[in-house]
Amino acid sequence: MEFFKVRQPFNFMGWVKPVFTFSFIVSILSIYLIMTKGFVFGIDFAGGTVVQVKYDKPVQIDVIRKHLSTTQFASAGIQEFGSPSEIVLRLQNTTGDVTKDTAKQVSDALNGTGTFEIRRVDMVGPKVGKELQTQGTIALLVSVIGILIYVAFRFEWRFAVAAIIALVHDVLITAGMVSLFNVEFDLTVLAALLTILGFSINDTIVIFDRIRETIHDVKEGTKYQISAIINESVTNTLSRTILTVATLFFVVLTLFIYGGEIIHGFSFAMLIGIIFGAYSSIFVASPFLIWFGYDVAKAKAVQAEKRRMQLEKDKMRAQFEQGTV
Repeated sequence: MEFFKVRQPFNFMGWVKPVFTFSFIVSILSIYLIMTKGFVFGIDFAGGTVVQVKYDKPVQIDVIRKHLSTTQFASAGIQEFGSPSEIVLRLQNTTGDVTKDTAKQVSDALNGTGTFEIRRVDMVGPKVGKELQTQGTIALLVSVIGILIYVAFRFEWRFAVAAIIALVHDVLITAGMVSLFNVEFDLTVLAALLTILGFSINDTIVIFDRIRETIHDVKEGTKYQISAIINESVTNTLSRTILTVATLFFVVLTLFIYGGEIIHGFSFAMLIGIIFGAYSSIFVASPFLIWFGYDVAKAKAVQAEKRRMQLEKDKMRAQFEQGTV
C-alpha cells in the first residue's frame, strides 16, 4: 500500500553527517549512563519481594514510610503504582521462611494507615534473579549473532555488519533512556529490547532488498554511485516505512498512556526503540555500505555471474531431460 509516490528521490545521504553525529553523541551518552548510573532492576532480576496495596482513597507516601519505620519493613522501597490510592512495597530480600504469609505480615504492618487490600505479592530469590539476568543477556547476544549470520548469508558481509551496527545503536540508546528515566528494568523491558531487534532488522532488510533490486535494474555500463542507489531505494520504500512506523507507534503510545504500570516499562522502551529504529535503517545502516566501499560495478558483475551460472545449469538440465547429454 502506498499513500504517495515520489518521482524525484530525496537526498537522504546528504543528511547523513548531522543525523549520524546526533546518533553517535546519544549512543556515547547512553553508554555513559549505563556504566555509571546503571539500571533500576525489577524483582525479576534483582530478587526480593513486591507487595501491591490498594487503598480506598489517596494516601501519602511519606505517611506510609513513617508508619513502617518502626516495623520489619522499615527498609522497604515505597512508590505510587498507577494512582495516588495504590502503592507497591519493594523489599531487597525475600522472607527467610517461605512458609510465612507475607501478605498477612504486610497487612499487620500497615494496620492503622487506612482501609486497604493486598492485591499482589511477588517473590523472587536472588539466585533466580541472577540467572534471569544471565539468560536475558544470552538471549540478546544470540539474537544479534543469529541476525548477523542470516543477513550475511542472504546478502554479504557489508550488509550484515551495517545491520548489526544499526541494531546495536537502537538497543543501546533504548537501554540508555531506560537508565536515564529510572524505568524499572524487568522481563517486560527485556522483551521490548528483543522486539526492537525484530522491528529494526525488518525495516533494514526491506531497504537492503530494494537496494539490491535497484542495482539489478541498473543497465550495464551505466555509472551509478551507491549513494544515489540508496537514495532511490529509501525513497521507494518511504511510504511503507511511514505506514509501518506510524501504526506501530500509535498502538504502543496507547499502551503507554492507558496500559497501566504493569506494562509501563515495555511500552516506554518500545516507544524509544521505534523512534530511533525508524531512522537507523536509513541514516545508520545504509551509510555504512558507502563507508565500507560497496562497489556497484562489482555487485553487478557478481549478479551477472550468478545469472550466467543459473542459465548454464538450466541449459544442462534441459539437455539431460531431452536425452542429449
